[in-house]
Amino acid sequence: MVFFRDQTLDEAGHEAFGRLLGDLVPHPTVPSLDGTAGTLDIDGSRGERASSWHTDVTFVPNYPAISILRAVTLPAYGGDTLWANTEAAYAELPEALRDLADRLWAVHSNVYDYVGGRVNVSDAGRRRYDEVFTRTVYETEHPLVHVHPESGERSLIVGHFIQRILGLTTSDSQHLLAIFHDHATRPENTVRWSWRQGDVAIWDNRATVHRAVDDYDDEPRVVRRVTIQGVAPVSTGGRRSRARDTQTGKAA
Repeated sequence: MVFFRDQTLDEAGHEAFGRLLGDLVPHPTVPSLDGTAGTLDIDGSRGERASSWHTDVTFVPNYPAISILRAVTLPAYGGDTLWANTEAAYAELPEALRDLADRLWAVHSNVYDYVGGRVNVSDAGRRRYDEVFTRTVYETEHPLVHVHPESGERSLIVGHFIQRILGLTTSDSQHLLAIFHDHATRPENTVRWSWRQGDVAIWDNRATVHRAVDDYDDEPRVVRRVTIQGVAPVSTGGRRSRARDTQTGKAA
């Protein structure tokens, strides 16, 4: 994680900054902000609150390596963001759980209810976001543990884009995944950022999960994100992540 306070980036500057780190990659289903190459506009009033732990875009095989988030409009209160270190979470697992995690694979999908149960999101806003976010359904098989392509460290791939663990029922998957999620999101593994106008946050999307805090009621909150192209993760056994055919449920 790297944070920069009180910056003055506009969309062009944000994307130029991102290009210093690699190739920009737009969101696979949500259209980029008008006039930009790959800037995602995340507006809480449309239901885009991302208040569940996730790693960005893990429903595709080669999900982003780096994410850069910028505060545009902030609520009068609340709206912080939390990140958790999934490398540290893996390292602290008991040996038996590490050995188990090394062997597990999970199905990730963008068919996930971001705004369910919220009273402060309009029906129209919910429908719009659901229709856009899932207009094309993606499924990908990722190992639960991957080897970081640069550091060589092992890291959990968790978050709520996971539908189930391969070979297990949805119910059993949820119980088992809760153990790994709980380790990843322990307070000792997390950082919380209270935004100020113009702040910029950069993180390694291959070694973290994050979530926004949905505590700002109907106050406005707009943040914008660019992401840098990544490569498909590789398991501890050397197998690479792979897309699934959503019709047959088989790996492509």
